Amino acid sequence: MFYFLLQPIAAYNIILIVAAVVPAVFLMIKVARSDRLERESPRRLCKLVLAGVLSALLALVEERLLSRLLDATVPTDSPAYNIILYFVIVAGAEESSKYIFMRFNTWRNPEFNCQYDGVVYAVFVSLGFALWENISYVLHYGFSTALVRAVTAIPGHACFGVFMGIFYGLAKRFDYRGDKTKSGWFRALAIFVPALLHGTYDYLATAQDQVYSWIFVGFVAVLFVVSFVLVHFMSKKDRYIDAPDDQSDDIE
Repeated sequence: MFYFLLQPIAAYNIILIVAAVVPAVFLMIKVARSDRLERESPRRLCKLVLAGVLSALLALVEERLLSRLLDATVPTDSPAYNIILYFVIVAGAEESSKYIFMRFNTWRNPEFNCQYDGVVYAVFVSLGFALWENISYVLHYGFSTALVRAVTAIPGHACFGVFMGIFYGLAKRFDYRGDKTKSGWFRALAIFVPALLHGTYDYLATAQDQVYSWIFVGFVAVLFVVSFVLVHFMSKKDRYIDAPDDQSDDIE
């Protein structure tokens, strides 16, 4: 009898979870299929999704601890409060956590032999993060949240992953060539640029002024278009890590 009573609730929760998962899976498939030179193994991709989930848990702990410190040191009505919250604490914690788990799972792996692999890795970790985050939001707030996040937050995380992956792939290429300085700079950019974009996204999305709402729409539109163009370009111009600078594997 209790199962009969709970069955509609369980079915509804399953629908919510599916609605939360499908957009992330769709983007994963699109990015994986755009890997034209040498596709990654399904096992590696699954590990990256799990790495993204674990990075979400790490980021959650970091955000809670740092938010308490922020509340204790900066007045909540101060203009600096939201800037620190969204750019440093939220964006910084989330993007650095993604990067840590991505690097741990891929940097020394033999499969990381093409520059575009960096994009695939970063997007899969980012979407693993978004998938877990989205399930939490959807189960708490309902189906309408799934629809909104399907066209905003999930593609947003994928876009942050694109920028992270581009710099990550360049860092691996320079590391292979023995240029540790440039490799280090690109690894730093792999965290800083996505965090800057992520912080801007959150700051504009939560601003109360109507003007910021329109700026947010414009920012998201540009972010999505630029990311789509970059994925197409980087996929088409992909090269092996050990390829000479004047050689690219241009696959039509």
